[in-house]
Amino acid sequence: MQPQQQFGGRRRFGFSGMTWMWIALGVFFATGAGLSMFIKQKPYVPRASAPSRSYFGIDGFQAVDGGLTFGAVEPADGPADKAGLVGGDIITSFDGHAVRTIDEMIDLLSQTPIGTRVEVIYLRDDVTKKTQLTTESDQGIKRLRDVGERPAGMFGFELDRTTRIRVPETKTYGLRIDYVQPNGPADLFGVREGDIITEFDKIPIRTSRELLSRVQRATPRSTVEVVVVRGDKTLKIPVTMGHAR
Repeated sequence: MQPQQQFGGRRRFGFSGMTWMWIALGVFFATGAGLSMFIKQKPYVPRASAPSRSYFGIDGFQAVDGGLTFGAVEPADGPADKAGLVGGDIITSFDGHAVRTIDEMIDLLSQTPIGTRVEVIYLRDDVTKKTQLTTESDQGIKRLRDVGERPAGMFGFELDRTTRIRVPETKTYGLRIDYVQPNGPADLFGVREGDIITEFDKIPIRTSRELLSRVQRATPRSTVEVVVVRGDKTLKIPVTMGHAR
């Protein structure tokens, strides 16, 4: 055998594939640890839960000339309902602050502690009125909705087949019924197409949403008084409510 050829300097060492893998892993973690020393870490700050805000107790605000209106007071026995408000009223002031936009009202409700009694100024039939309203929490509103879930009454009209009536000259304000369901409670007890409902169970009716809300609250087979304007006459019609299916 020939003697192994020698070269000047150190012997060259070889590394297996497994050895190179471990070297690469070591460099990877070392680099990450080194970089972490130069990256400023943000301290963990727990997010504060959003504070509960006060609720008005309606189906939603809509901006109109002069203030904010809504379709119906919901739920039953909620803040707006207890304050005597009804759908179609125009809120002009809340707790001494004039309101013209939805954002203004939301801000005011957010700043008002839950359970606060405030003065509300509003327009109904072009007349300025005042009332006192006690705000409620989100949980309180949900609880009232749950309590209100019961068999609903049925009247025999269609929500989108009505017309809101405002005639200041004759002081006629209400909701015209453009369709009466044949053989429904309204039909059977004498309500006719074209009648203008001004009151339902002693509650002023100015919007279709408010009428629907009051109908649904009525106990099936109970009798409610419906006030209508028919031509130049005002009639009081007792109607026995049906059962909504």
